[in-house]
Amino acid sequence: MPDFDETPLLTALAIAAARPHAAFYAPGHKRGQGAATPLQNLLGAAALRADLPELPELDNLFAPSGPIQQAQELAAHTFGAKATYFLANGSTCGIEAAMLAVCSPGDQVLVPRNAHQSVLAALVLSGATPVYLAPQHNKRWDLAWGVTATQVEQALAARPEIRAVIVVSPSYHGLCADIAAIAQQVHAHNAVLIVDEAHGAHLSFHPQLPIGAIAGGADIVIQSTHKVLGALTQASMLHVQGQRLDRDRLQQALQLTQSTSPNYWLLASLDAARHQMATQGEALMAQTLALAHDVRSRLGNLTPLAILTAEAVAAQSDQFQLDLTRLVIDVSELQLTGFTADDFLHAHGVTAELPTQRQLAFILSLGNTRTDGDRLVAACIELIEQAPQLPRAPSEPLPPIADSIAAIAQPPMTPRDAFFAPCQTVAIADAVGRLGVDTLCAYPPGIPLLLPGERITAAAIAQLQQIHRSGGVITGATDSELKTLRVVSQT
Repeated sequence: MPDFDETPLLTALAIAAARPHAAFYAPGHKRGQGAATPLQNLLGAAALRADLPELPELDNLFAPSGPIQQAQELAAHTFGAKATYFLANGSTCGIEAAMLAVCSPGDQVLVPRNAHQSVLAALVLSGATPVYLAPQHNKRWDLAWGVTATQVEQALAARPEIRAVIVVSPSYHGLCADIAAIAQQVHAHNAVLIVDEAHGAHLSFHPQLPIGAIAGGADIVIQSTHKVLGALTQASMLHVQGQRLDRDRLQQALQLTQSTSPNYWLLASLDAARHQMATQGEALMAQTLALAHDVRSRLGNLTPLAILTAEAVAAQSDQFQLDLTRLVIDVSELQLTGFTADDFLHAHGVTAELPTQRQLAFILSLGNTRTDGDRLVAACIELIEQAPQLPRAPSEPLPPIADSIAAIAQPPMTPRDAFFAPCQTVAIADAVGRLGVDTLCAYPPGIPLLLPGERITAAAIAQLQQIHRSGGVITGATDSELKTLRVVSQT
């Protein structure tokens, strides 16, 4: 049985940082001695001494045989995987590596339309051909619930050549798919199931949480350990199980997508987060769930705010569960956009994870306190009182973009071909019907409204423009004012 009290990588880094010696290696600040004074004041001498490279005693991320290997093995045991790989480039590099490991150019991949933009980057890098699947959509909340096993089964029956299936679970708003049922369908067609579980690293640590993707039988699971657990920003993990994946090829792919100078702060923080969850995980999640319940109860009494509940999710489908540590508040009855509400709350000492046209999403994690909850409730009370003085939401909101998305579709051009195709810039009104070149997202959550190689629709443009006018941030466009778009040149 592994000793979960050990922190092999964190301990090795601490010992190396404390060892007195002359450093004739990178980084150039030489254990903090040459760091700029403002940086020293911010981070402190101890942190800078630990900013070390791949010293022999610290192991090698791409050929681990010492403390990194030991830390990864402990992580695999803790999270229930057969093998775990530490990621210093975030979940983005894990998704890219997973696609490169599983797919060759031309292989078909079933991709939900609400996938993160990193999946589009993976399609460009791998040359795989996407088949887009529209997730189940809830009109009351104007949110994507996710994809179901029935949808996946139908798509695989229609296109048996599909090599891999990507699923996003949980969604940014905490909607968790039935991964076990989906895995059964995917494996029956001898395909590989990749789950973007960036927001679900905590799911396996309390029985009141939805079942996670590893327990559900996914072949590859990518988790942003920093989003909901205690790792540093950008530190993530990739977990694998089963026999459908060539692990040697995965390791090759990770070398393509990870930095050759991985930050040991990030890697050691993964070891520390694993240790914390292995030794205290259920207690910490119980504490978090109790806080979430308390905050939900108090906010639920604040008319006219609406709180997304597990009952509302179950009422649409038994294929989805809500992660109750994710709090979604609909502010539309205040005649405000989520962007306006977010600005107000931020100015009053409360910052959401994600504003959208109608909602705000908040992450409650092991780091939140009762004081945080009190401040959120108080700020929401003030928001309700001050709402009449704040800028109004558009009187005629656009219909959900889901209304204009086909249930299943293959784009006219692959993202890779669109990325390398000759392109031209046209007025946005003239872009309708043309093939797009760029991935345009409201960020966060980084879910594309326009995809490279996909035909541009008037509905997608209208959504982007309204989000932009309402104060949302659009990434991927070369024109920050959204007056022009890049499209594939006509021949």
